Amino acid sequence: MSFFDELKWRKMIQDNTPEFEEHVNTKKTVGYIGFDPTSDSLHIGSLVQLIILKHFQSHGHKPIVLIGGATGMIGDPSGKSKERNLLSQEEVDKNISSLKKQFSKFLDFDCGENSAIILNNYEWTKDLSIIEFFRDYGKALTVNYMMSKESVKKRISSENSDGMSFTEFTYQLFQAYDFYFLNTNHNCSIQMGGSDQWGNITSGVELTRKKSGIKVHALTCPLITKADGTKFGKTEEGNVWLDRDKTSPYKFYQYWLNTSDEDAIKYLKIFSFMNEASVIKMIEEHLASPHLRLIQKQLASELTKLVHSEEDLNNVIFASNIIFSKESKDNLSEIDEKTLLQIFDGLPVTKISLSDYQKSENIENVLMNSSLFNSFSDLRRALKENSVSVNRKKIDSESKISGIEIIKNKYIIVQRGKKKYSLLILD
Repeated sequence: MSFFDELKWRKMIQDNTPEFEEHVNTKKTVGYIGFDPTSDSLHIGSLVQLIILKHFQSHGHKPIVLIGGATGMIGDPSGKSKERNLLSQEEVDKNISSLKKQFSKFLDFDCGENSAIILNNYEWTKDLSIIEFFRDYGKALTVNYMMSKESVKKRISSENSDGMSFTEFTYQLFQAYDFYFLNTNHNCSIQMGGSDQWGNITSGVELTRKKSGIKVHALTCPLITKADGTKFGKTEEGNVWLDRDKTSPYKFYQYWLNTSDEDAIKYLKIFSFMNEASVIKMIEEHLASPHLRLIQKQLASELTKLVHSEEDLNNVIFASNIIFSKESKDNLSEIDEKTLLQIFDGLPVTKISLSDYQKSENIENVLMNSSLFNSFSDLRRALKENSVSVNRKKIDSESKISGIEIIKNKYIIVQRGKKKYSLLILD
């Protein structure tokens, strides 16, 4: 199966230039996708682009990761109603250093002729003379042509927009110059990206044609959305990041595990590396027994292992089985401390001195530290209703402190009902 056919059956093609398929099917090519270093981590909104590059390389082509060290300081107006805050050179450099580590999870940078490379457009943009740039390249694209791009028209006509600064307007020309430069210096004949980048990408196709007479090619993929209309990759806490310090492996795993059935079926084609026959079979099995959540488990496992590690995957699966499985007899103490804290990250936390804990005469005094109970009468009512657990073991008013097994000699997890948790830390 060719690279183009691979993306096609996975529903990962929105637009492409007319001869793209023939071009990529008849020779080994060089192609790139740009990433602006607006943060020190990518989030899962960038996963589609990373996966496209991974498919591109696995089919024998050479991928270029282009980091927008220069264009990132300008800000891409595509899909935005307001101008981005401009980043300093120091911020951009810091972000680039962090991003390089994440790209290595997806691409092979040492596999021979089609080894991936990372380039930074600041290297060829920093010394450009503004007079020469606008004289030599600005004349190649007319204002009428640039204004016809959807990203520009939407921004200018939107009632919620403050308009578009000249700085942002030039972004399209700078991105077009990147394609021309990469074609001239790295034999790059393909640019890919999200569908919101079609205007910027085709400007690069046009600039290269006018400046060098060479026909280059473009492809975009659909922007991923959720069935309920909410933004893909967003949770109540914000973006789902690829950096473990921003989104823990446990929360990353749970994001995919909690995907709706409708979304999961669509995502399996996009985010999994299973072949077409295996995907069709899994969808059939899932539809026959949706309660088993086979697709969600496949996505969560495959992507957690890819983005983080097999060790992280094993830890979060083990922890999930203990926390959520009614049949599990495993003890919370068996979860490693790092994963345990990931699971309960964001819970109300109360620190209790070890001496105060040891002096407590009854379990009610300890539980009142948990913030789950408004008063002693509220606590006693919950105990009477059999809705209180300590470290996953049901307790009542007769339970003894001595019967509590402190996790890692430090943690006590208090639970009220099915969803309310609190973490006590003995200090």
